Amino acid sequence: MENRVRELREDNDYTQQYVADKIGITQRKYSYIETGTQQLTAEILVALSTLYNVSVDYLLKQTDTPQRYPAPHRRK
Repeated sequence: MENRVRELREDNDYTQQYVADKIGITQRKYSYIETGTQQLTAEILVALSTLYNVSVDYLLKQTDTPQRYPAPHRRK
Protein backbone atom coordinates (compact mmCIF):
# COMPACT_ATOMS: atom_id res chain seq x y z
CA MET A 1 0.00 0.00 0.00
CA GLU A 2 2.70 2.44 0.99
CA ASN A 3 4.59 1.82 -2.24
CA ARG A 4 1.51 2.47 -4.36
CA VAL A 5 0.92 5.76 -2.57
CA ARG A 6 4.54 6.78 -3.13
CA GLU A 7 4.44 5.61 -6.77
CA LEU A 8 1.36 7.70 -7.47
CA ARG A 9 2.98 10.75 -5.93
CA GLU A 10 6.18 10.28 -7.90
CA ASP A 11 4.33 9.52 -11.15
CA ASN A 12 2.54 12.86 -10.78
CA ASP A 13 5.77 14.70 -9.91
CA TYR A 14 4.29 15.83 -6.59
CA THR A 15 6.31 16.51 -3.48
CA GLN A 16 5.32 15.07 -0.13
CA GLN A 17 4.57 18.61 1.01
CA TYR A 18 2.22 19.21 -1.94
CA VAL A 19 0.24 16.02 -1.29
CA ALA A 20 0.13 16.70 2.45
CA ASP A 21 -1.22 20.20 1.83
CA LYS A 22 -3.85 18.90 -0.60
CA ILE A 23 -5.16 16.25 1.81
CA GLY A 24 -4.89 18.40 4.93
CA ILE A 25 -2.12 16.74 6.94
CA THR A 26 1.48 17.56 7.79
CA GLN A 27 4.36 16.53 5.56
CA ARG A 28 5.77 14.45 8.41
CA LYS A 29 2.53 12.49 8.80
CA TYR A 30 2.40 11.96 5.05
CA SER A 31 5.99 10.69 5.10
CA TYR A 32 4.99 8.22 7.80
CA ILE A 33 2.11 7.03 5.61
CA GLU A 34 4.49 6.34 2.73
CA THR A 35 6.84 4.34 4.94
CA GLY A 36 4.02 2.45 6.67
CA THR A 37 4.73 3.95 10.09
CA GLN A 38 1.36 5.75 10.08
CA GLN A 39 -1.88 3.88 9.33
CA LEU A 40 -4.14 5.20 6.62
CA THR A 41 -7.49 6.40 7.91
CA ALA A 42 -10.66 6.25 5.86
CA GLU A 43 -10.57 10.04 5.56
CA ILE A 44 -7.01 10.02 4.18
CA LEU A 45 -7.81 7.15 1.81
CA VAL A 46 -10.75 9.08 0.36
CA ALA A 47 -8.64 12.24 0.05
CA LEU A 48 -5.85 10.38 -1.76
CA SER A 49 -8.38 8.62 -3.98
CA THR A 50 -9.86 11.97 -4.95
CA LEU A 51 -6.47 13.63 -5.48
CA TYR A 52 -5.21 10.88 -7.79
CA ASN A 53 -8.62 9.97 -9.26
CA VAL A 54 -8.16 6.29 -8.41
CA SER A 55 -10.28 3.87 -6.41
CA VAL A 56 -9.63 3.19 -2.74
CA ASP A 57 -9.28 -0.48 -3.69
CA TYR A 58 -6.39 0.49 -5.96
CA LEU A 59 -4.68 2.36 -3.12
CA LEU A 60 -5.14 -0.67 -0.87
CA LYS A 61 -3.76 -3.01 -3.56
CA GLN A 62 -7.03 -4.92 -3.78
CA THR A 63 -7.03 -4.37 -7.53
CA ASP A 64 -4.56 -3.37 -10.22
CA THR A 65 -7.24 -1.35 -12.02
CA PRO A 66 -6.96 2.27 -10.92
CA GLN A 67 -10.32 3.48 -12.29
CA ARG A 68 -12.81 4.72 -9.77
CA TYR A 69 -16.24 3.16 -9.68
CA PRO A 70 -19.01 5.16 -11.33
CA ALA A 71 -21.30 7.01 -8.98
CA PRO A 72 -24.65 5.24 -8.52
CA HIS A 73 -27.66 6.69 -10.32
CA ARG A 74 -29.96 8.43 -7.94
CA ARG A 75 -33.64 8.57 -8.59
CA LYS A 76 -35.45 11.85 -8.21
